[in-house]
Parts: sequence; C-alpha cells; structure tokens
Amino acid sequence: MWCLLVLFIVAPDVSRRDDVATSGALLRARALDYGYNLDYAEALAAHREAIVLNPNDGDAHRLAAATIWMQLLFDQGAITVEDYLGNTRANIDRPVPRADLAGAFYYHLDRASTIAEEATRRFPDDPDAHFQLGAAAGLRASYISTVEGRVRDSLGAARRAYHEHRRSLALDPSRMDAGLIVGLYRYGVASLPFPLRMMARLAGFEGGRDIGLRLVESAARYPSYTRSNARFVLALLYNRQGRHEEALRVLRQLRDEFPRNRLLWLEVGSTALRAGHAREAIDALTEGIAKLDADARPRAYGEVARWRYQRGAAFVAARDADSAARDLQMAVAATAPIWVHGRAQLELGKLADLAGDRSGARARYRQAAADCEAGHDPTCVDTAMRLARRP
Repeated sequence: MWCLLVLFIVAPDVSRRDDVATSGALLRARALDYGYNLDYAEALAAHREAIVLNPNDGDAHRLAAATIWMQLLFDQGAITVEDYLGNTRANIDRPVPRADLAGAFYYHLDRASTIAEEATRRFPDDPDAHFQLGAAAGLRASYISTVEGRVRDSLGAARRAYHEHRRSLALDPSRMDAGLIVGLYRYGVASLPFPLRMMARLAGFEGGRDIGLRLVESAARYPSYTRSNARFVLALLYNRQGRHEEALRVLRQLRDEFPRNRLLWLEVGSTALRAGHAREAIDALTEGIAKLDADARPRAYGEVARWRYQRGAAFVAARDADSAARDLQMAVAATAPIWVHGRAQLELGKLADLAGDRSGARARYRQAAADCEAGHDPTCVDTAMRLARRP
C-alpha cells in the first residue's frame, strides 16, 4: 500500500519505485527472520533501514513496533504458550517496560496508523489499506493488554482491528492473512463466559470457535509475511483445545524454520509433556537447556526457572525423582514470575507424595496454592488444592 502513497509525495518514477519496493521486501524478510530467531536488535535495525529507504512504508513502521513489542514481552518473561493458557496478564509481577523502547513502540505504531488511515481515505475499497489499518490497531490492542496489562483499555483498538480486517476480507475473500485477527477474536469471544460473550457481541464482535479456528488455520497456510505469526497463534489454540499432537506438529515446523530461537525447544518440550510424551519432553528440554547455556544473547525474565520447572515436571512424569528434584529446586531458587515458583512447588509436592511423605506434600501444595493465587494462575491453584485433599 505504501507504494500508492509514494505517488502523492514524489514525482512518479516507476523504476525507482520498483527498486524501493524490492529492497523493502528483502529487508522485511530479513528482519522477520531475525525477529523470530530472537535477534531483536538486528530485526529492528533492518526495519529502520527500510524506513530510511521509504519513510512512508507503513509496513516497516508497524513491524518495527511489533519487534519492540516482542522484545518487551521477552524482557517481561511472557515467552511461551503457558503464559496464555491459564494465567491472566493483568496484575502479574513483571518488570516495567523500558521507557526508551515503549516510546519507540508508540512512535512507529502511530506513524503506521497515520499512513494506513490516509490510505483508507484515498482508497476506501482497497483491501490492503484496511488490512494495514486493522493490523496497526490489533498491535495496539495487544501491546496495551499484554505489556501494559490494561485489558479493558485495549478493547477499542481490538474492535477497530476486528472490523478493519473483516472489511478487508469482504473486499477480497482470498486475503486469508486478514482472517488471523478475525478468527482469533471470534475464537476468543466464543470462549468467554455467557455474560461477557453477550457484552462482546453488543460491542460488535462475533463469536464462533470453529469458524474462528478455521480462519486461523487458513492464515497459517496463506503465503504472506504473517504466516509464521499465524502458526504461533495456531499452536496456542491447539494447546487450549487439548489438541497437543497437532500443536506439536506446528511447533516442530517452527523449530526447524527458526533454529536460533531456543524458546521453540521449550515450547516443544512443554507441549510434548501435555501430550503425555515425557521422554520426548525431557529430550527437547535438555537440548534446549544446552542451547541456553551456550547462547551469549540476553535471557528473558525468569527464563532459567522456566526451563528447569518444565524439565523437572517432565522428570516427575517419567518417575525420575532425583533429576526432578534437582531441576525443581533450581526453579524455585531462580528469579521468575511467582506462578512459575508455584508450579514448581506443585511438582515438588507430587515428588513428596510419590516418596510417601504426605505431610511434606501437603506443605508443598499449600505453598503452590499461595504462589499461584498471587500469580493469577487458577488452574494451578485448583490442582494444588485438590492434591492437598487427595494425593
């Protein structure tokens, strides 16, 4: 879409415009590869190089903002599917976002939004213009609800994203990349309790879990630069539905495509454990921990604890008590969100039960319930209370 905007800003030089478009596309592909491989500084530099090449490239501005969002989530430790299965992001203990990155996020996002707004005014029936505007609004909603923890304040931007992408699909039904936001929101609305579902529908959102999932699956197959993002979302939804084998298939593909992203070994191991494959989980997590130890790049907040808790849980499932205890004690001792400590305590309680130490197990379960309550992890709280009553 930015190519059309250039026509109104500079003299029409077709050859130069094509060169800029080609260079911008190459930079975007390079930047996305960096970003999905956890090389955030390099990704942001590539997006900014595209902006220097064409200051009116709304895609480059929006993707620069998205890269910063990913960096801030990494800094806060919201790094796996686990963060979005049972926990609410609101009020969880997390580092305050760096002011320089937060300011840069809003600068690039506001520029992307302005460019997209102008495009929809000039070309009201252009599906790409509506896609760009919806994508910017969707990113704004995601940032406000996750990094800032203001879920209610994100609803206006979410509604704008939903309607713009629904409009893009109406104008061009083949634009299945627009189906990602539409599908995700439809799935989310259908998963709400009845009163909230009714409120969401009054606010303009439609429900439909099956159609929502099909839209996300189509976006994950659609050849566009949003495809990888759609596959990450699909792995999350499959996990939410208990379709762990299908989630594993998607995550293994992503792991092969982005081999420098060590967190994909953590995802594969965690999902394998949910699927009941303790040995595959241990193997994936052990390989991932070796990658972590050899990786000189920054670590996410609480990352060491996350690895040790997950492998400890896998060792518990495999009845390897000594290995499990070592990993879980390391998880409890390491800096992490409090719900991670709670989940590690839960697994230590299981170890105590397996060893016949019922009194010690109950103490661990009580600590797990307290930590998980503080960390807004109701699934963990319920499990701890149940196991405290009956081993």
